[in-house]
Amino acid sequence: MRIALLSRNERLYSSRRIIEAAEARGHTIDVIDILSCYMNINDKNPSIHMKGVELPHYDAVIPRIGASNTFYGTAVLRQFEMMNCYSLNESLAIARSRDKLRSMQLLSRKGVGLPVTGFASGPGDIPDLIEMVGGAPLVIKLLEGTQGIGVVLAETRKAAESVLEAFMGLKANIMVQEYIKEAGGADIRCFVIGDKVIAAMKRQAPEGEFRSNIHRGGSASLVKLTKDERATAVKAAKAMGLRLAGVDILRSNRGPLVMEVNSSPGLEGIERATANDVANCIIEYIENNYHRTSNTRITG
Repeated sequence: MRIALLSRNERLYSSRRIIEAAEARGHTIDVIDILSCYMNINDKNPSIHMKGVELPHYDAVIPRIGASNTFYGTAVLRQFEMMNCYSLNESLAIARSRDKLRSMQLLSRKGVGLPVTGFASGPGDIPDLIEMVGGAPLVIKLLEGTQGIGVVLAETRKAAESVLEAFMGLKANIMVQEYIKEAGGADIRCFVIGDKVIAAMKRQAPEGEFRSNIHRGGSASLVKLTKDERATAVKAAKAMGLRLAGVDILRSNRGPLVMEVNSSPGLEGIERATANDVANCIIEYIENNYHRTSNTRITG
């Protein structure tokens, strides 16, 4: 196979591991910086160019698109799809997953367990919003935040009102979620490929912190999932239309609750915590499925 890896930095751990796995299995893989690409969009022979050269045909593309580059990155990925190239995650699915509010609504429609989530447009709704999610403590999230940035734990009602008024005054898009105290500052990252969870780790927030993201200083360890947790992770990925996903789950008194579904989950933490060769699983999945092109299913 000839594979395109959409990545802005081939030296990142995840990119290096995918390259190593593809080459070890006998494939050719090219790293393509999406922001260096430009497109010829026409009805005869759509193409992608980089540095004055037209890119060749690829059998498959692996998108590793950063959140800040979602708009242009998904546009480039759509062009690959129009050129009959198999995408591990399709552009529409990535766009869905990057919209936190839309993600929650889609998961809700599919009956996936979620923390109670509230959304409103103006400060006049703040009292009702706070009550809707069970009162303080509660979690306030910027819809554009990533890696734990823009996530605030408001421990009292007064603090919640102040933070919500500040964010709304700045015209920031936010949502409010109930705080799952019994999770104890920990969540579970489930790495889903196709219809299986191929690896899972428990992420624990450091002392004095409630965000368990490894980027925020959280620690990672191997964890054994329940049957319900596995089913929830797979169901959440499918609700987004993602073939590969990092599904973040909280263990609550009412079962597993999905916090987020990530379309470009990092490999470093999960491989080191579990000793699983996740990169090899990714390439193996593509080998078994790349003949199923996705361009006929593009709807927006």
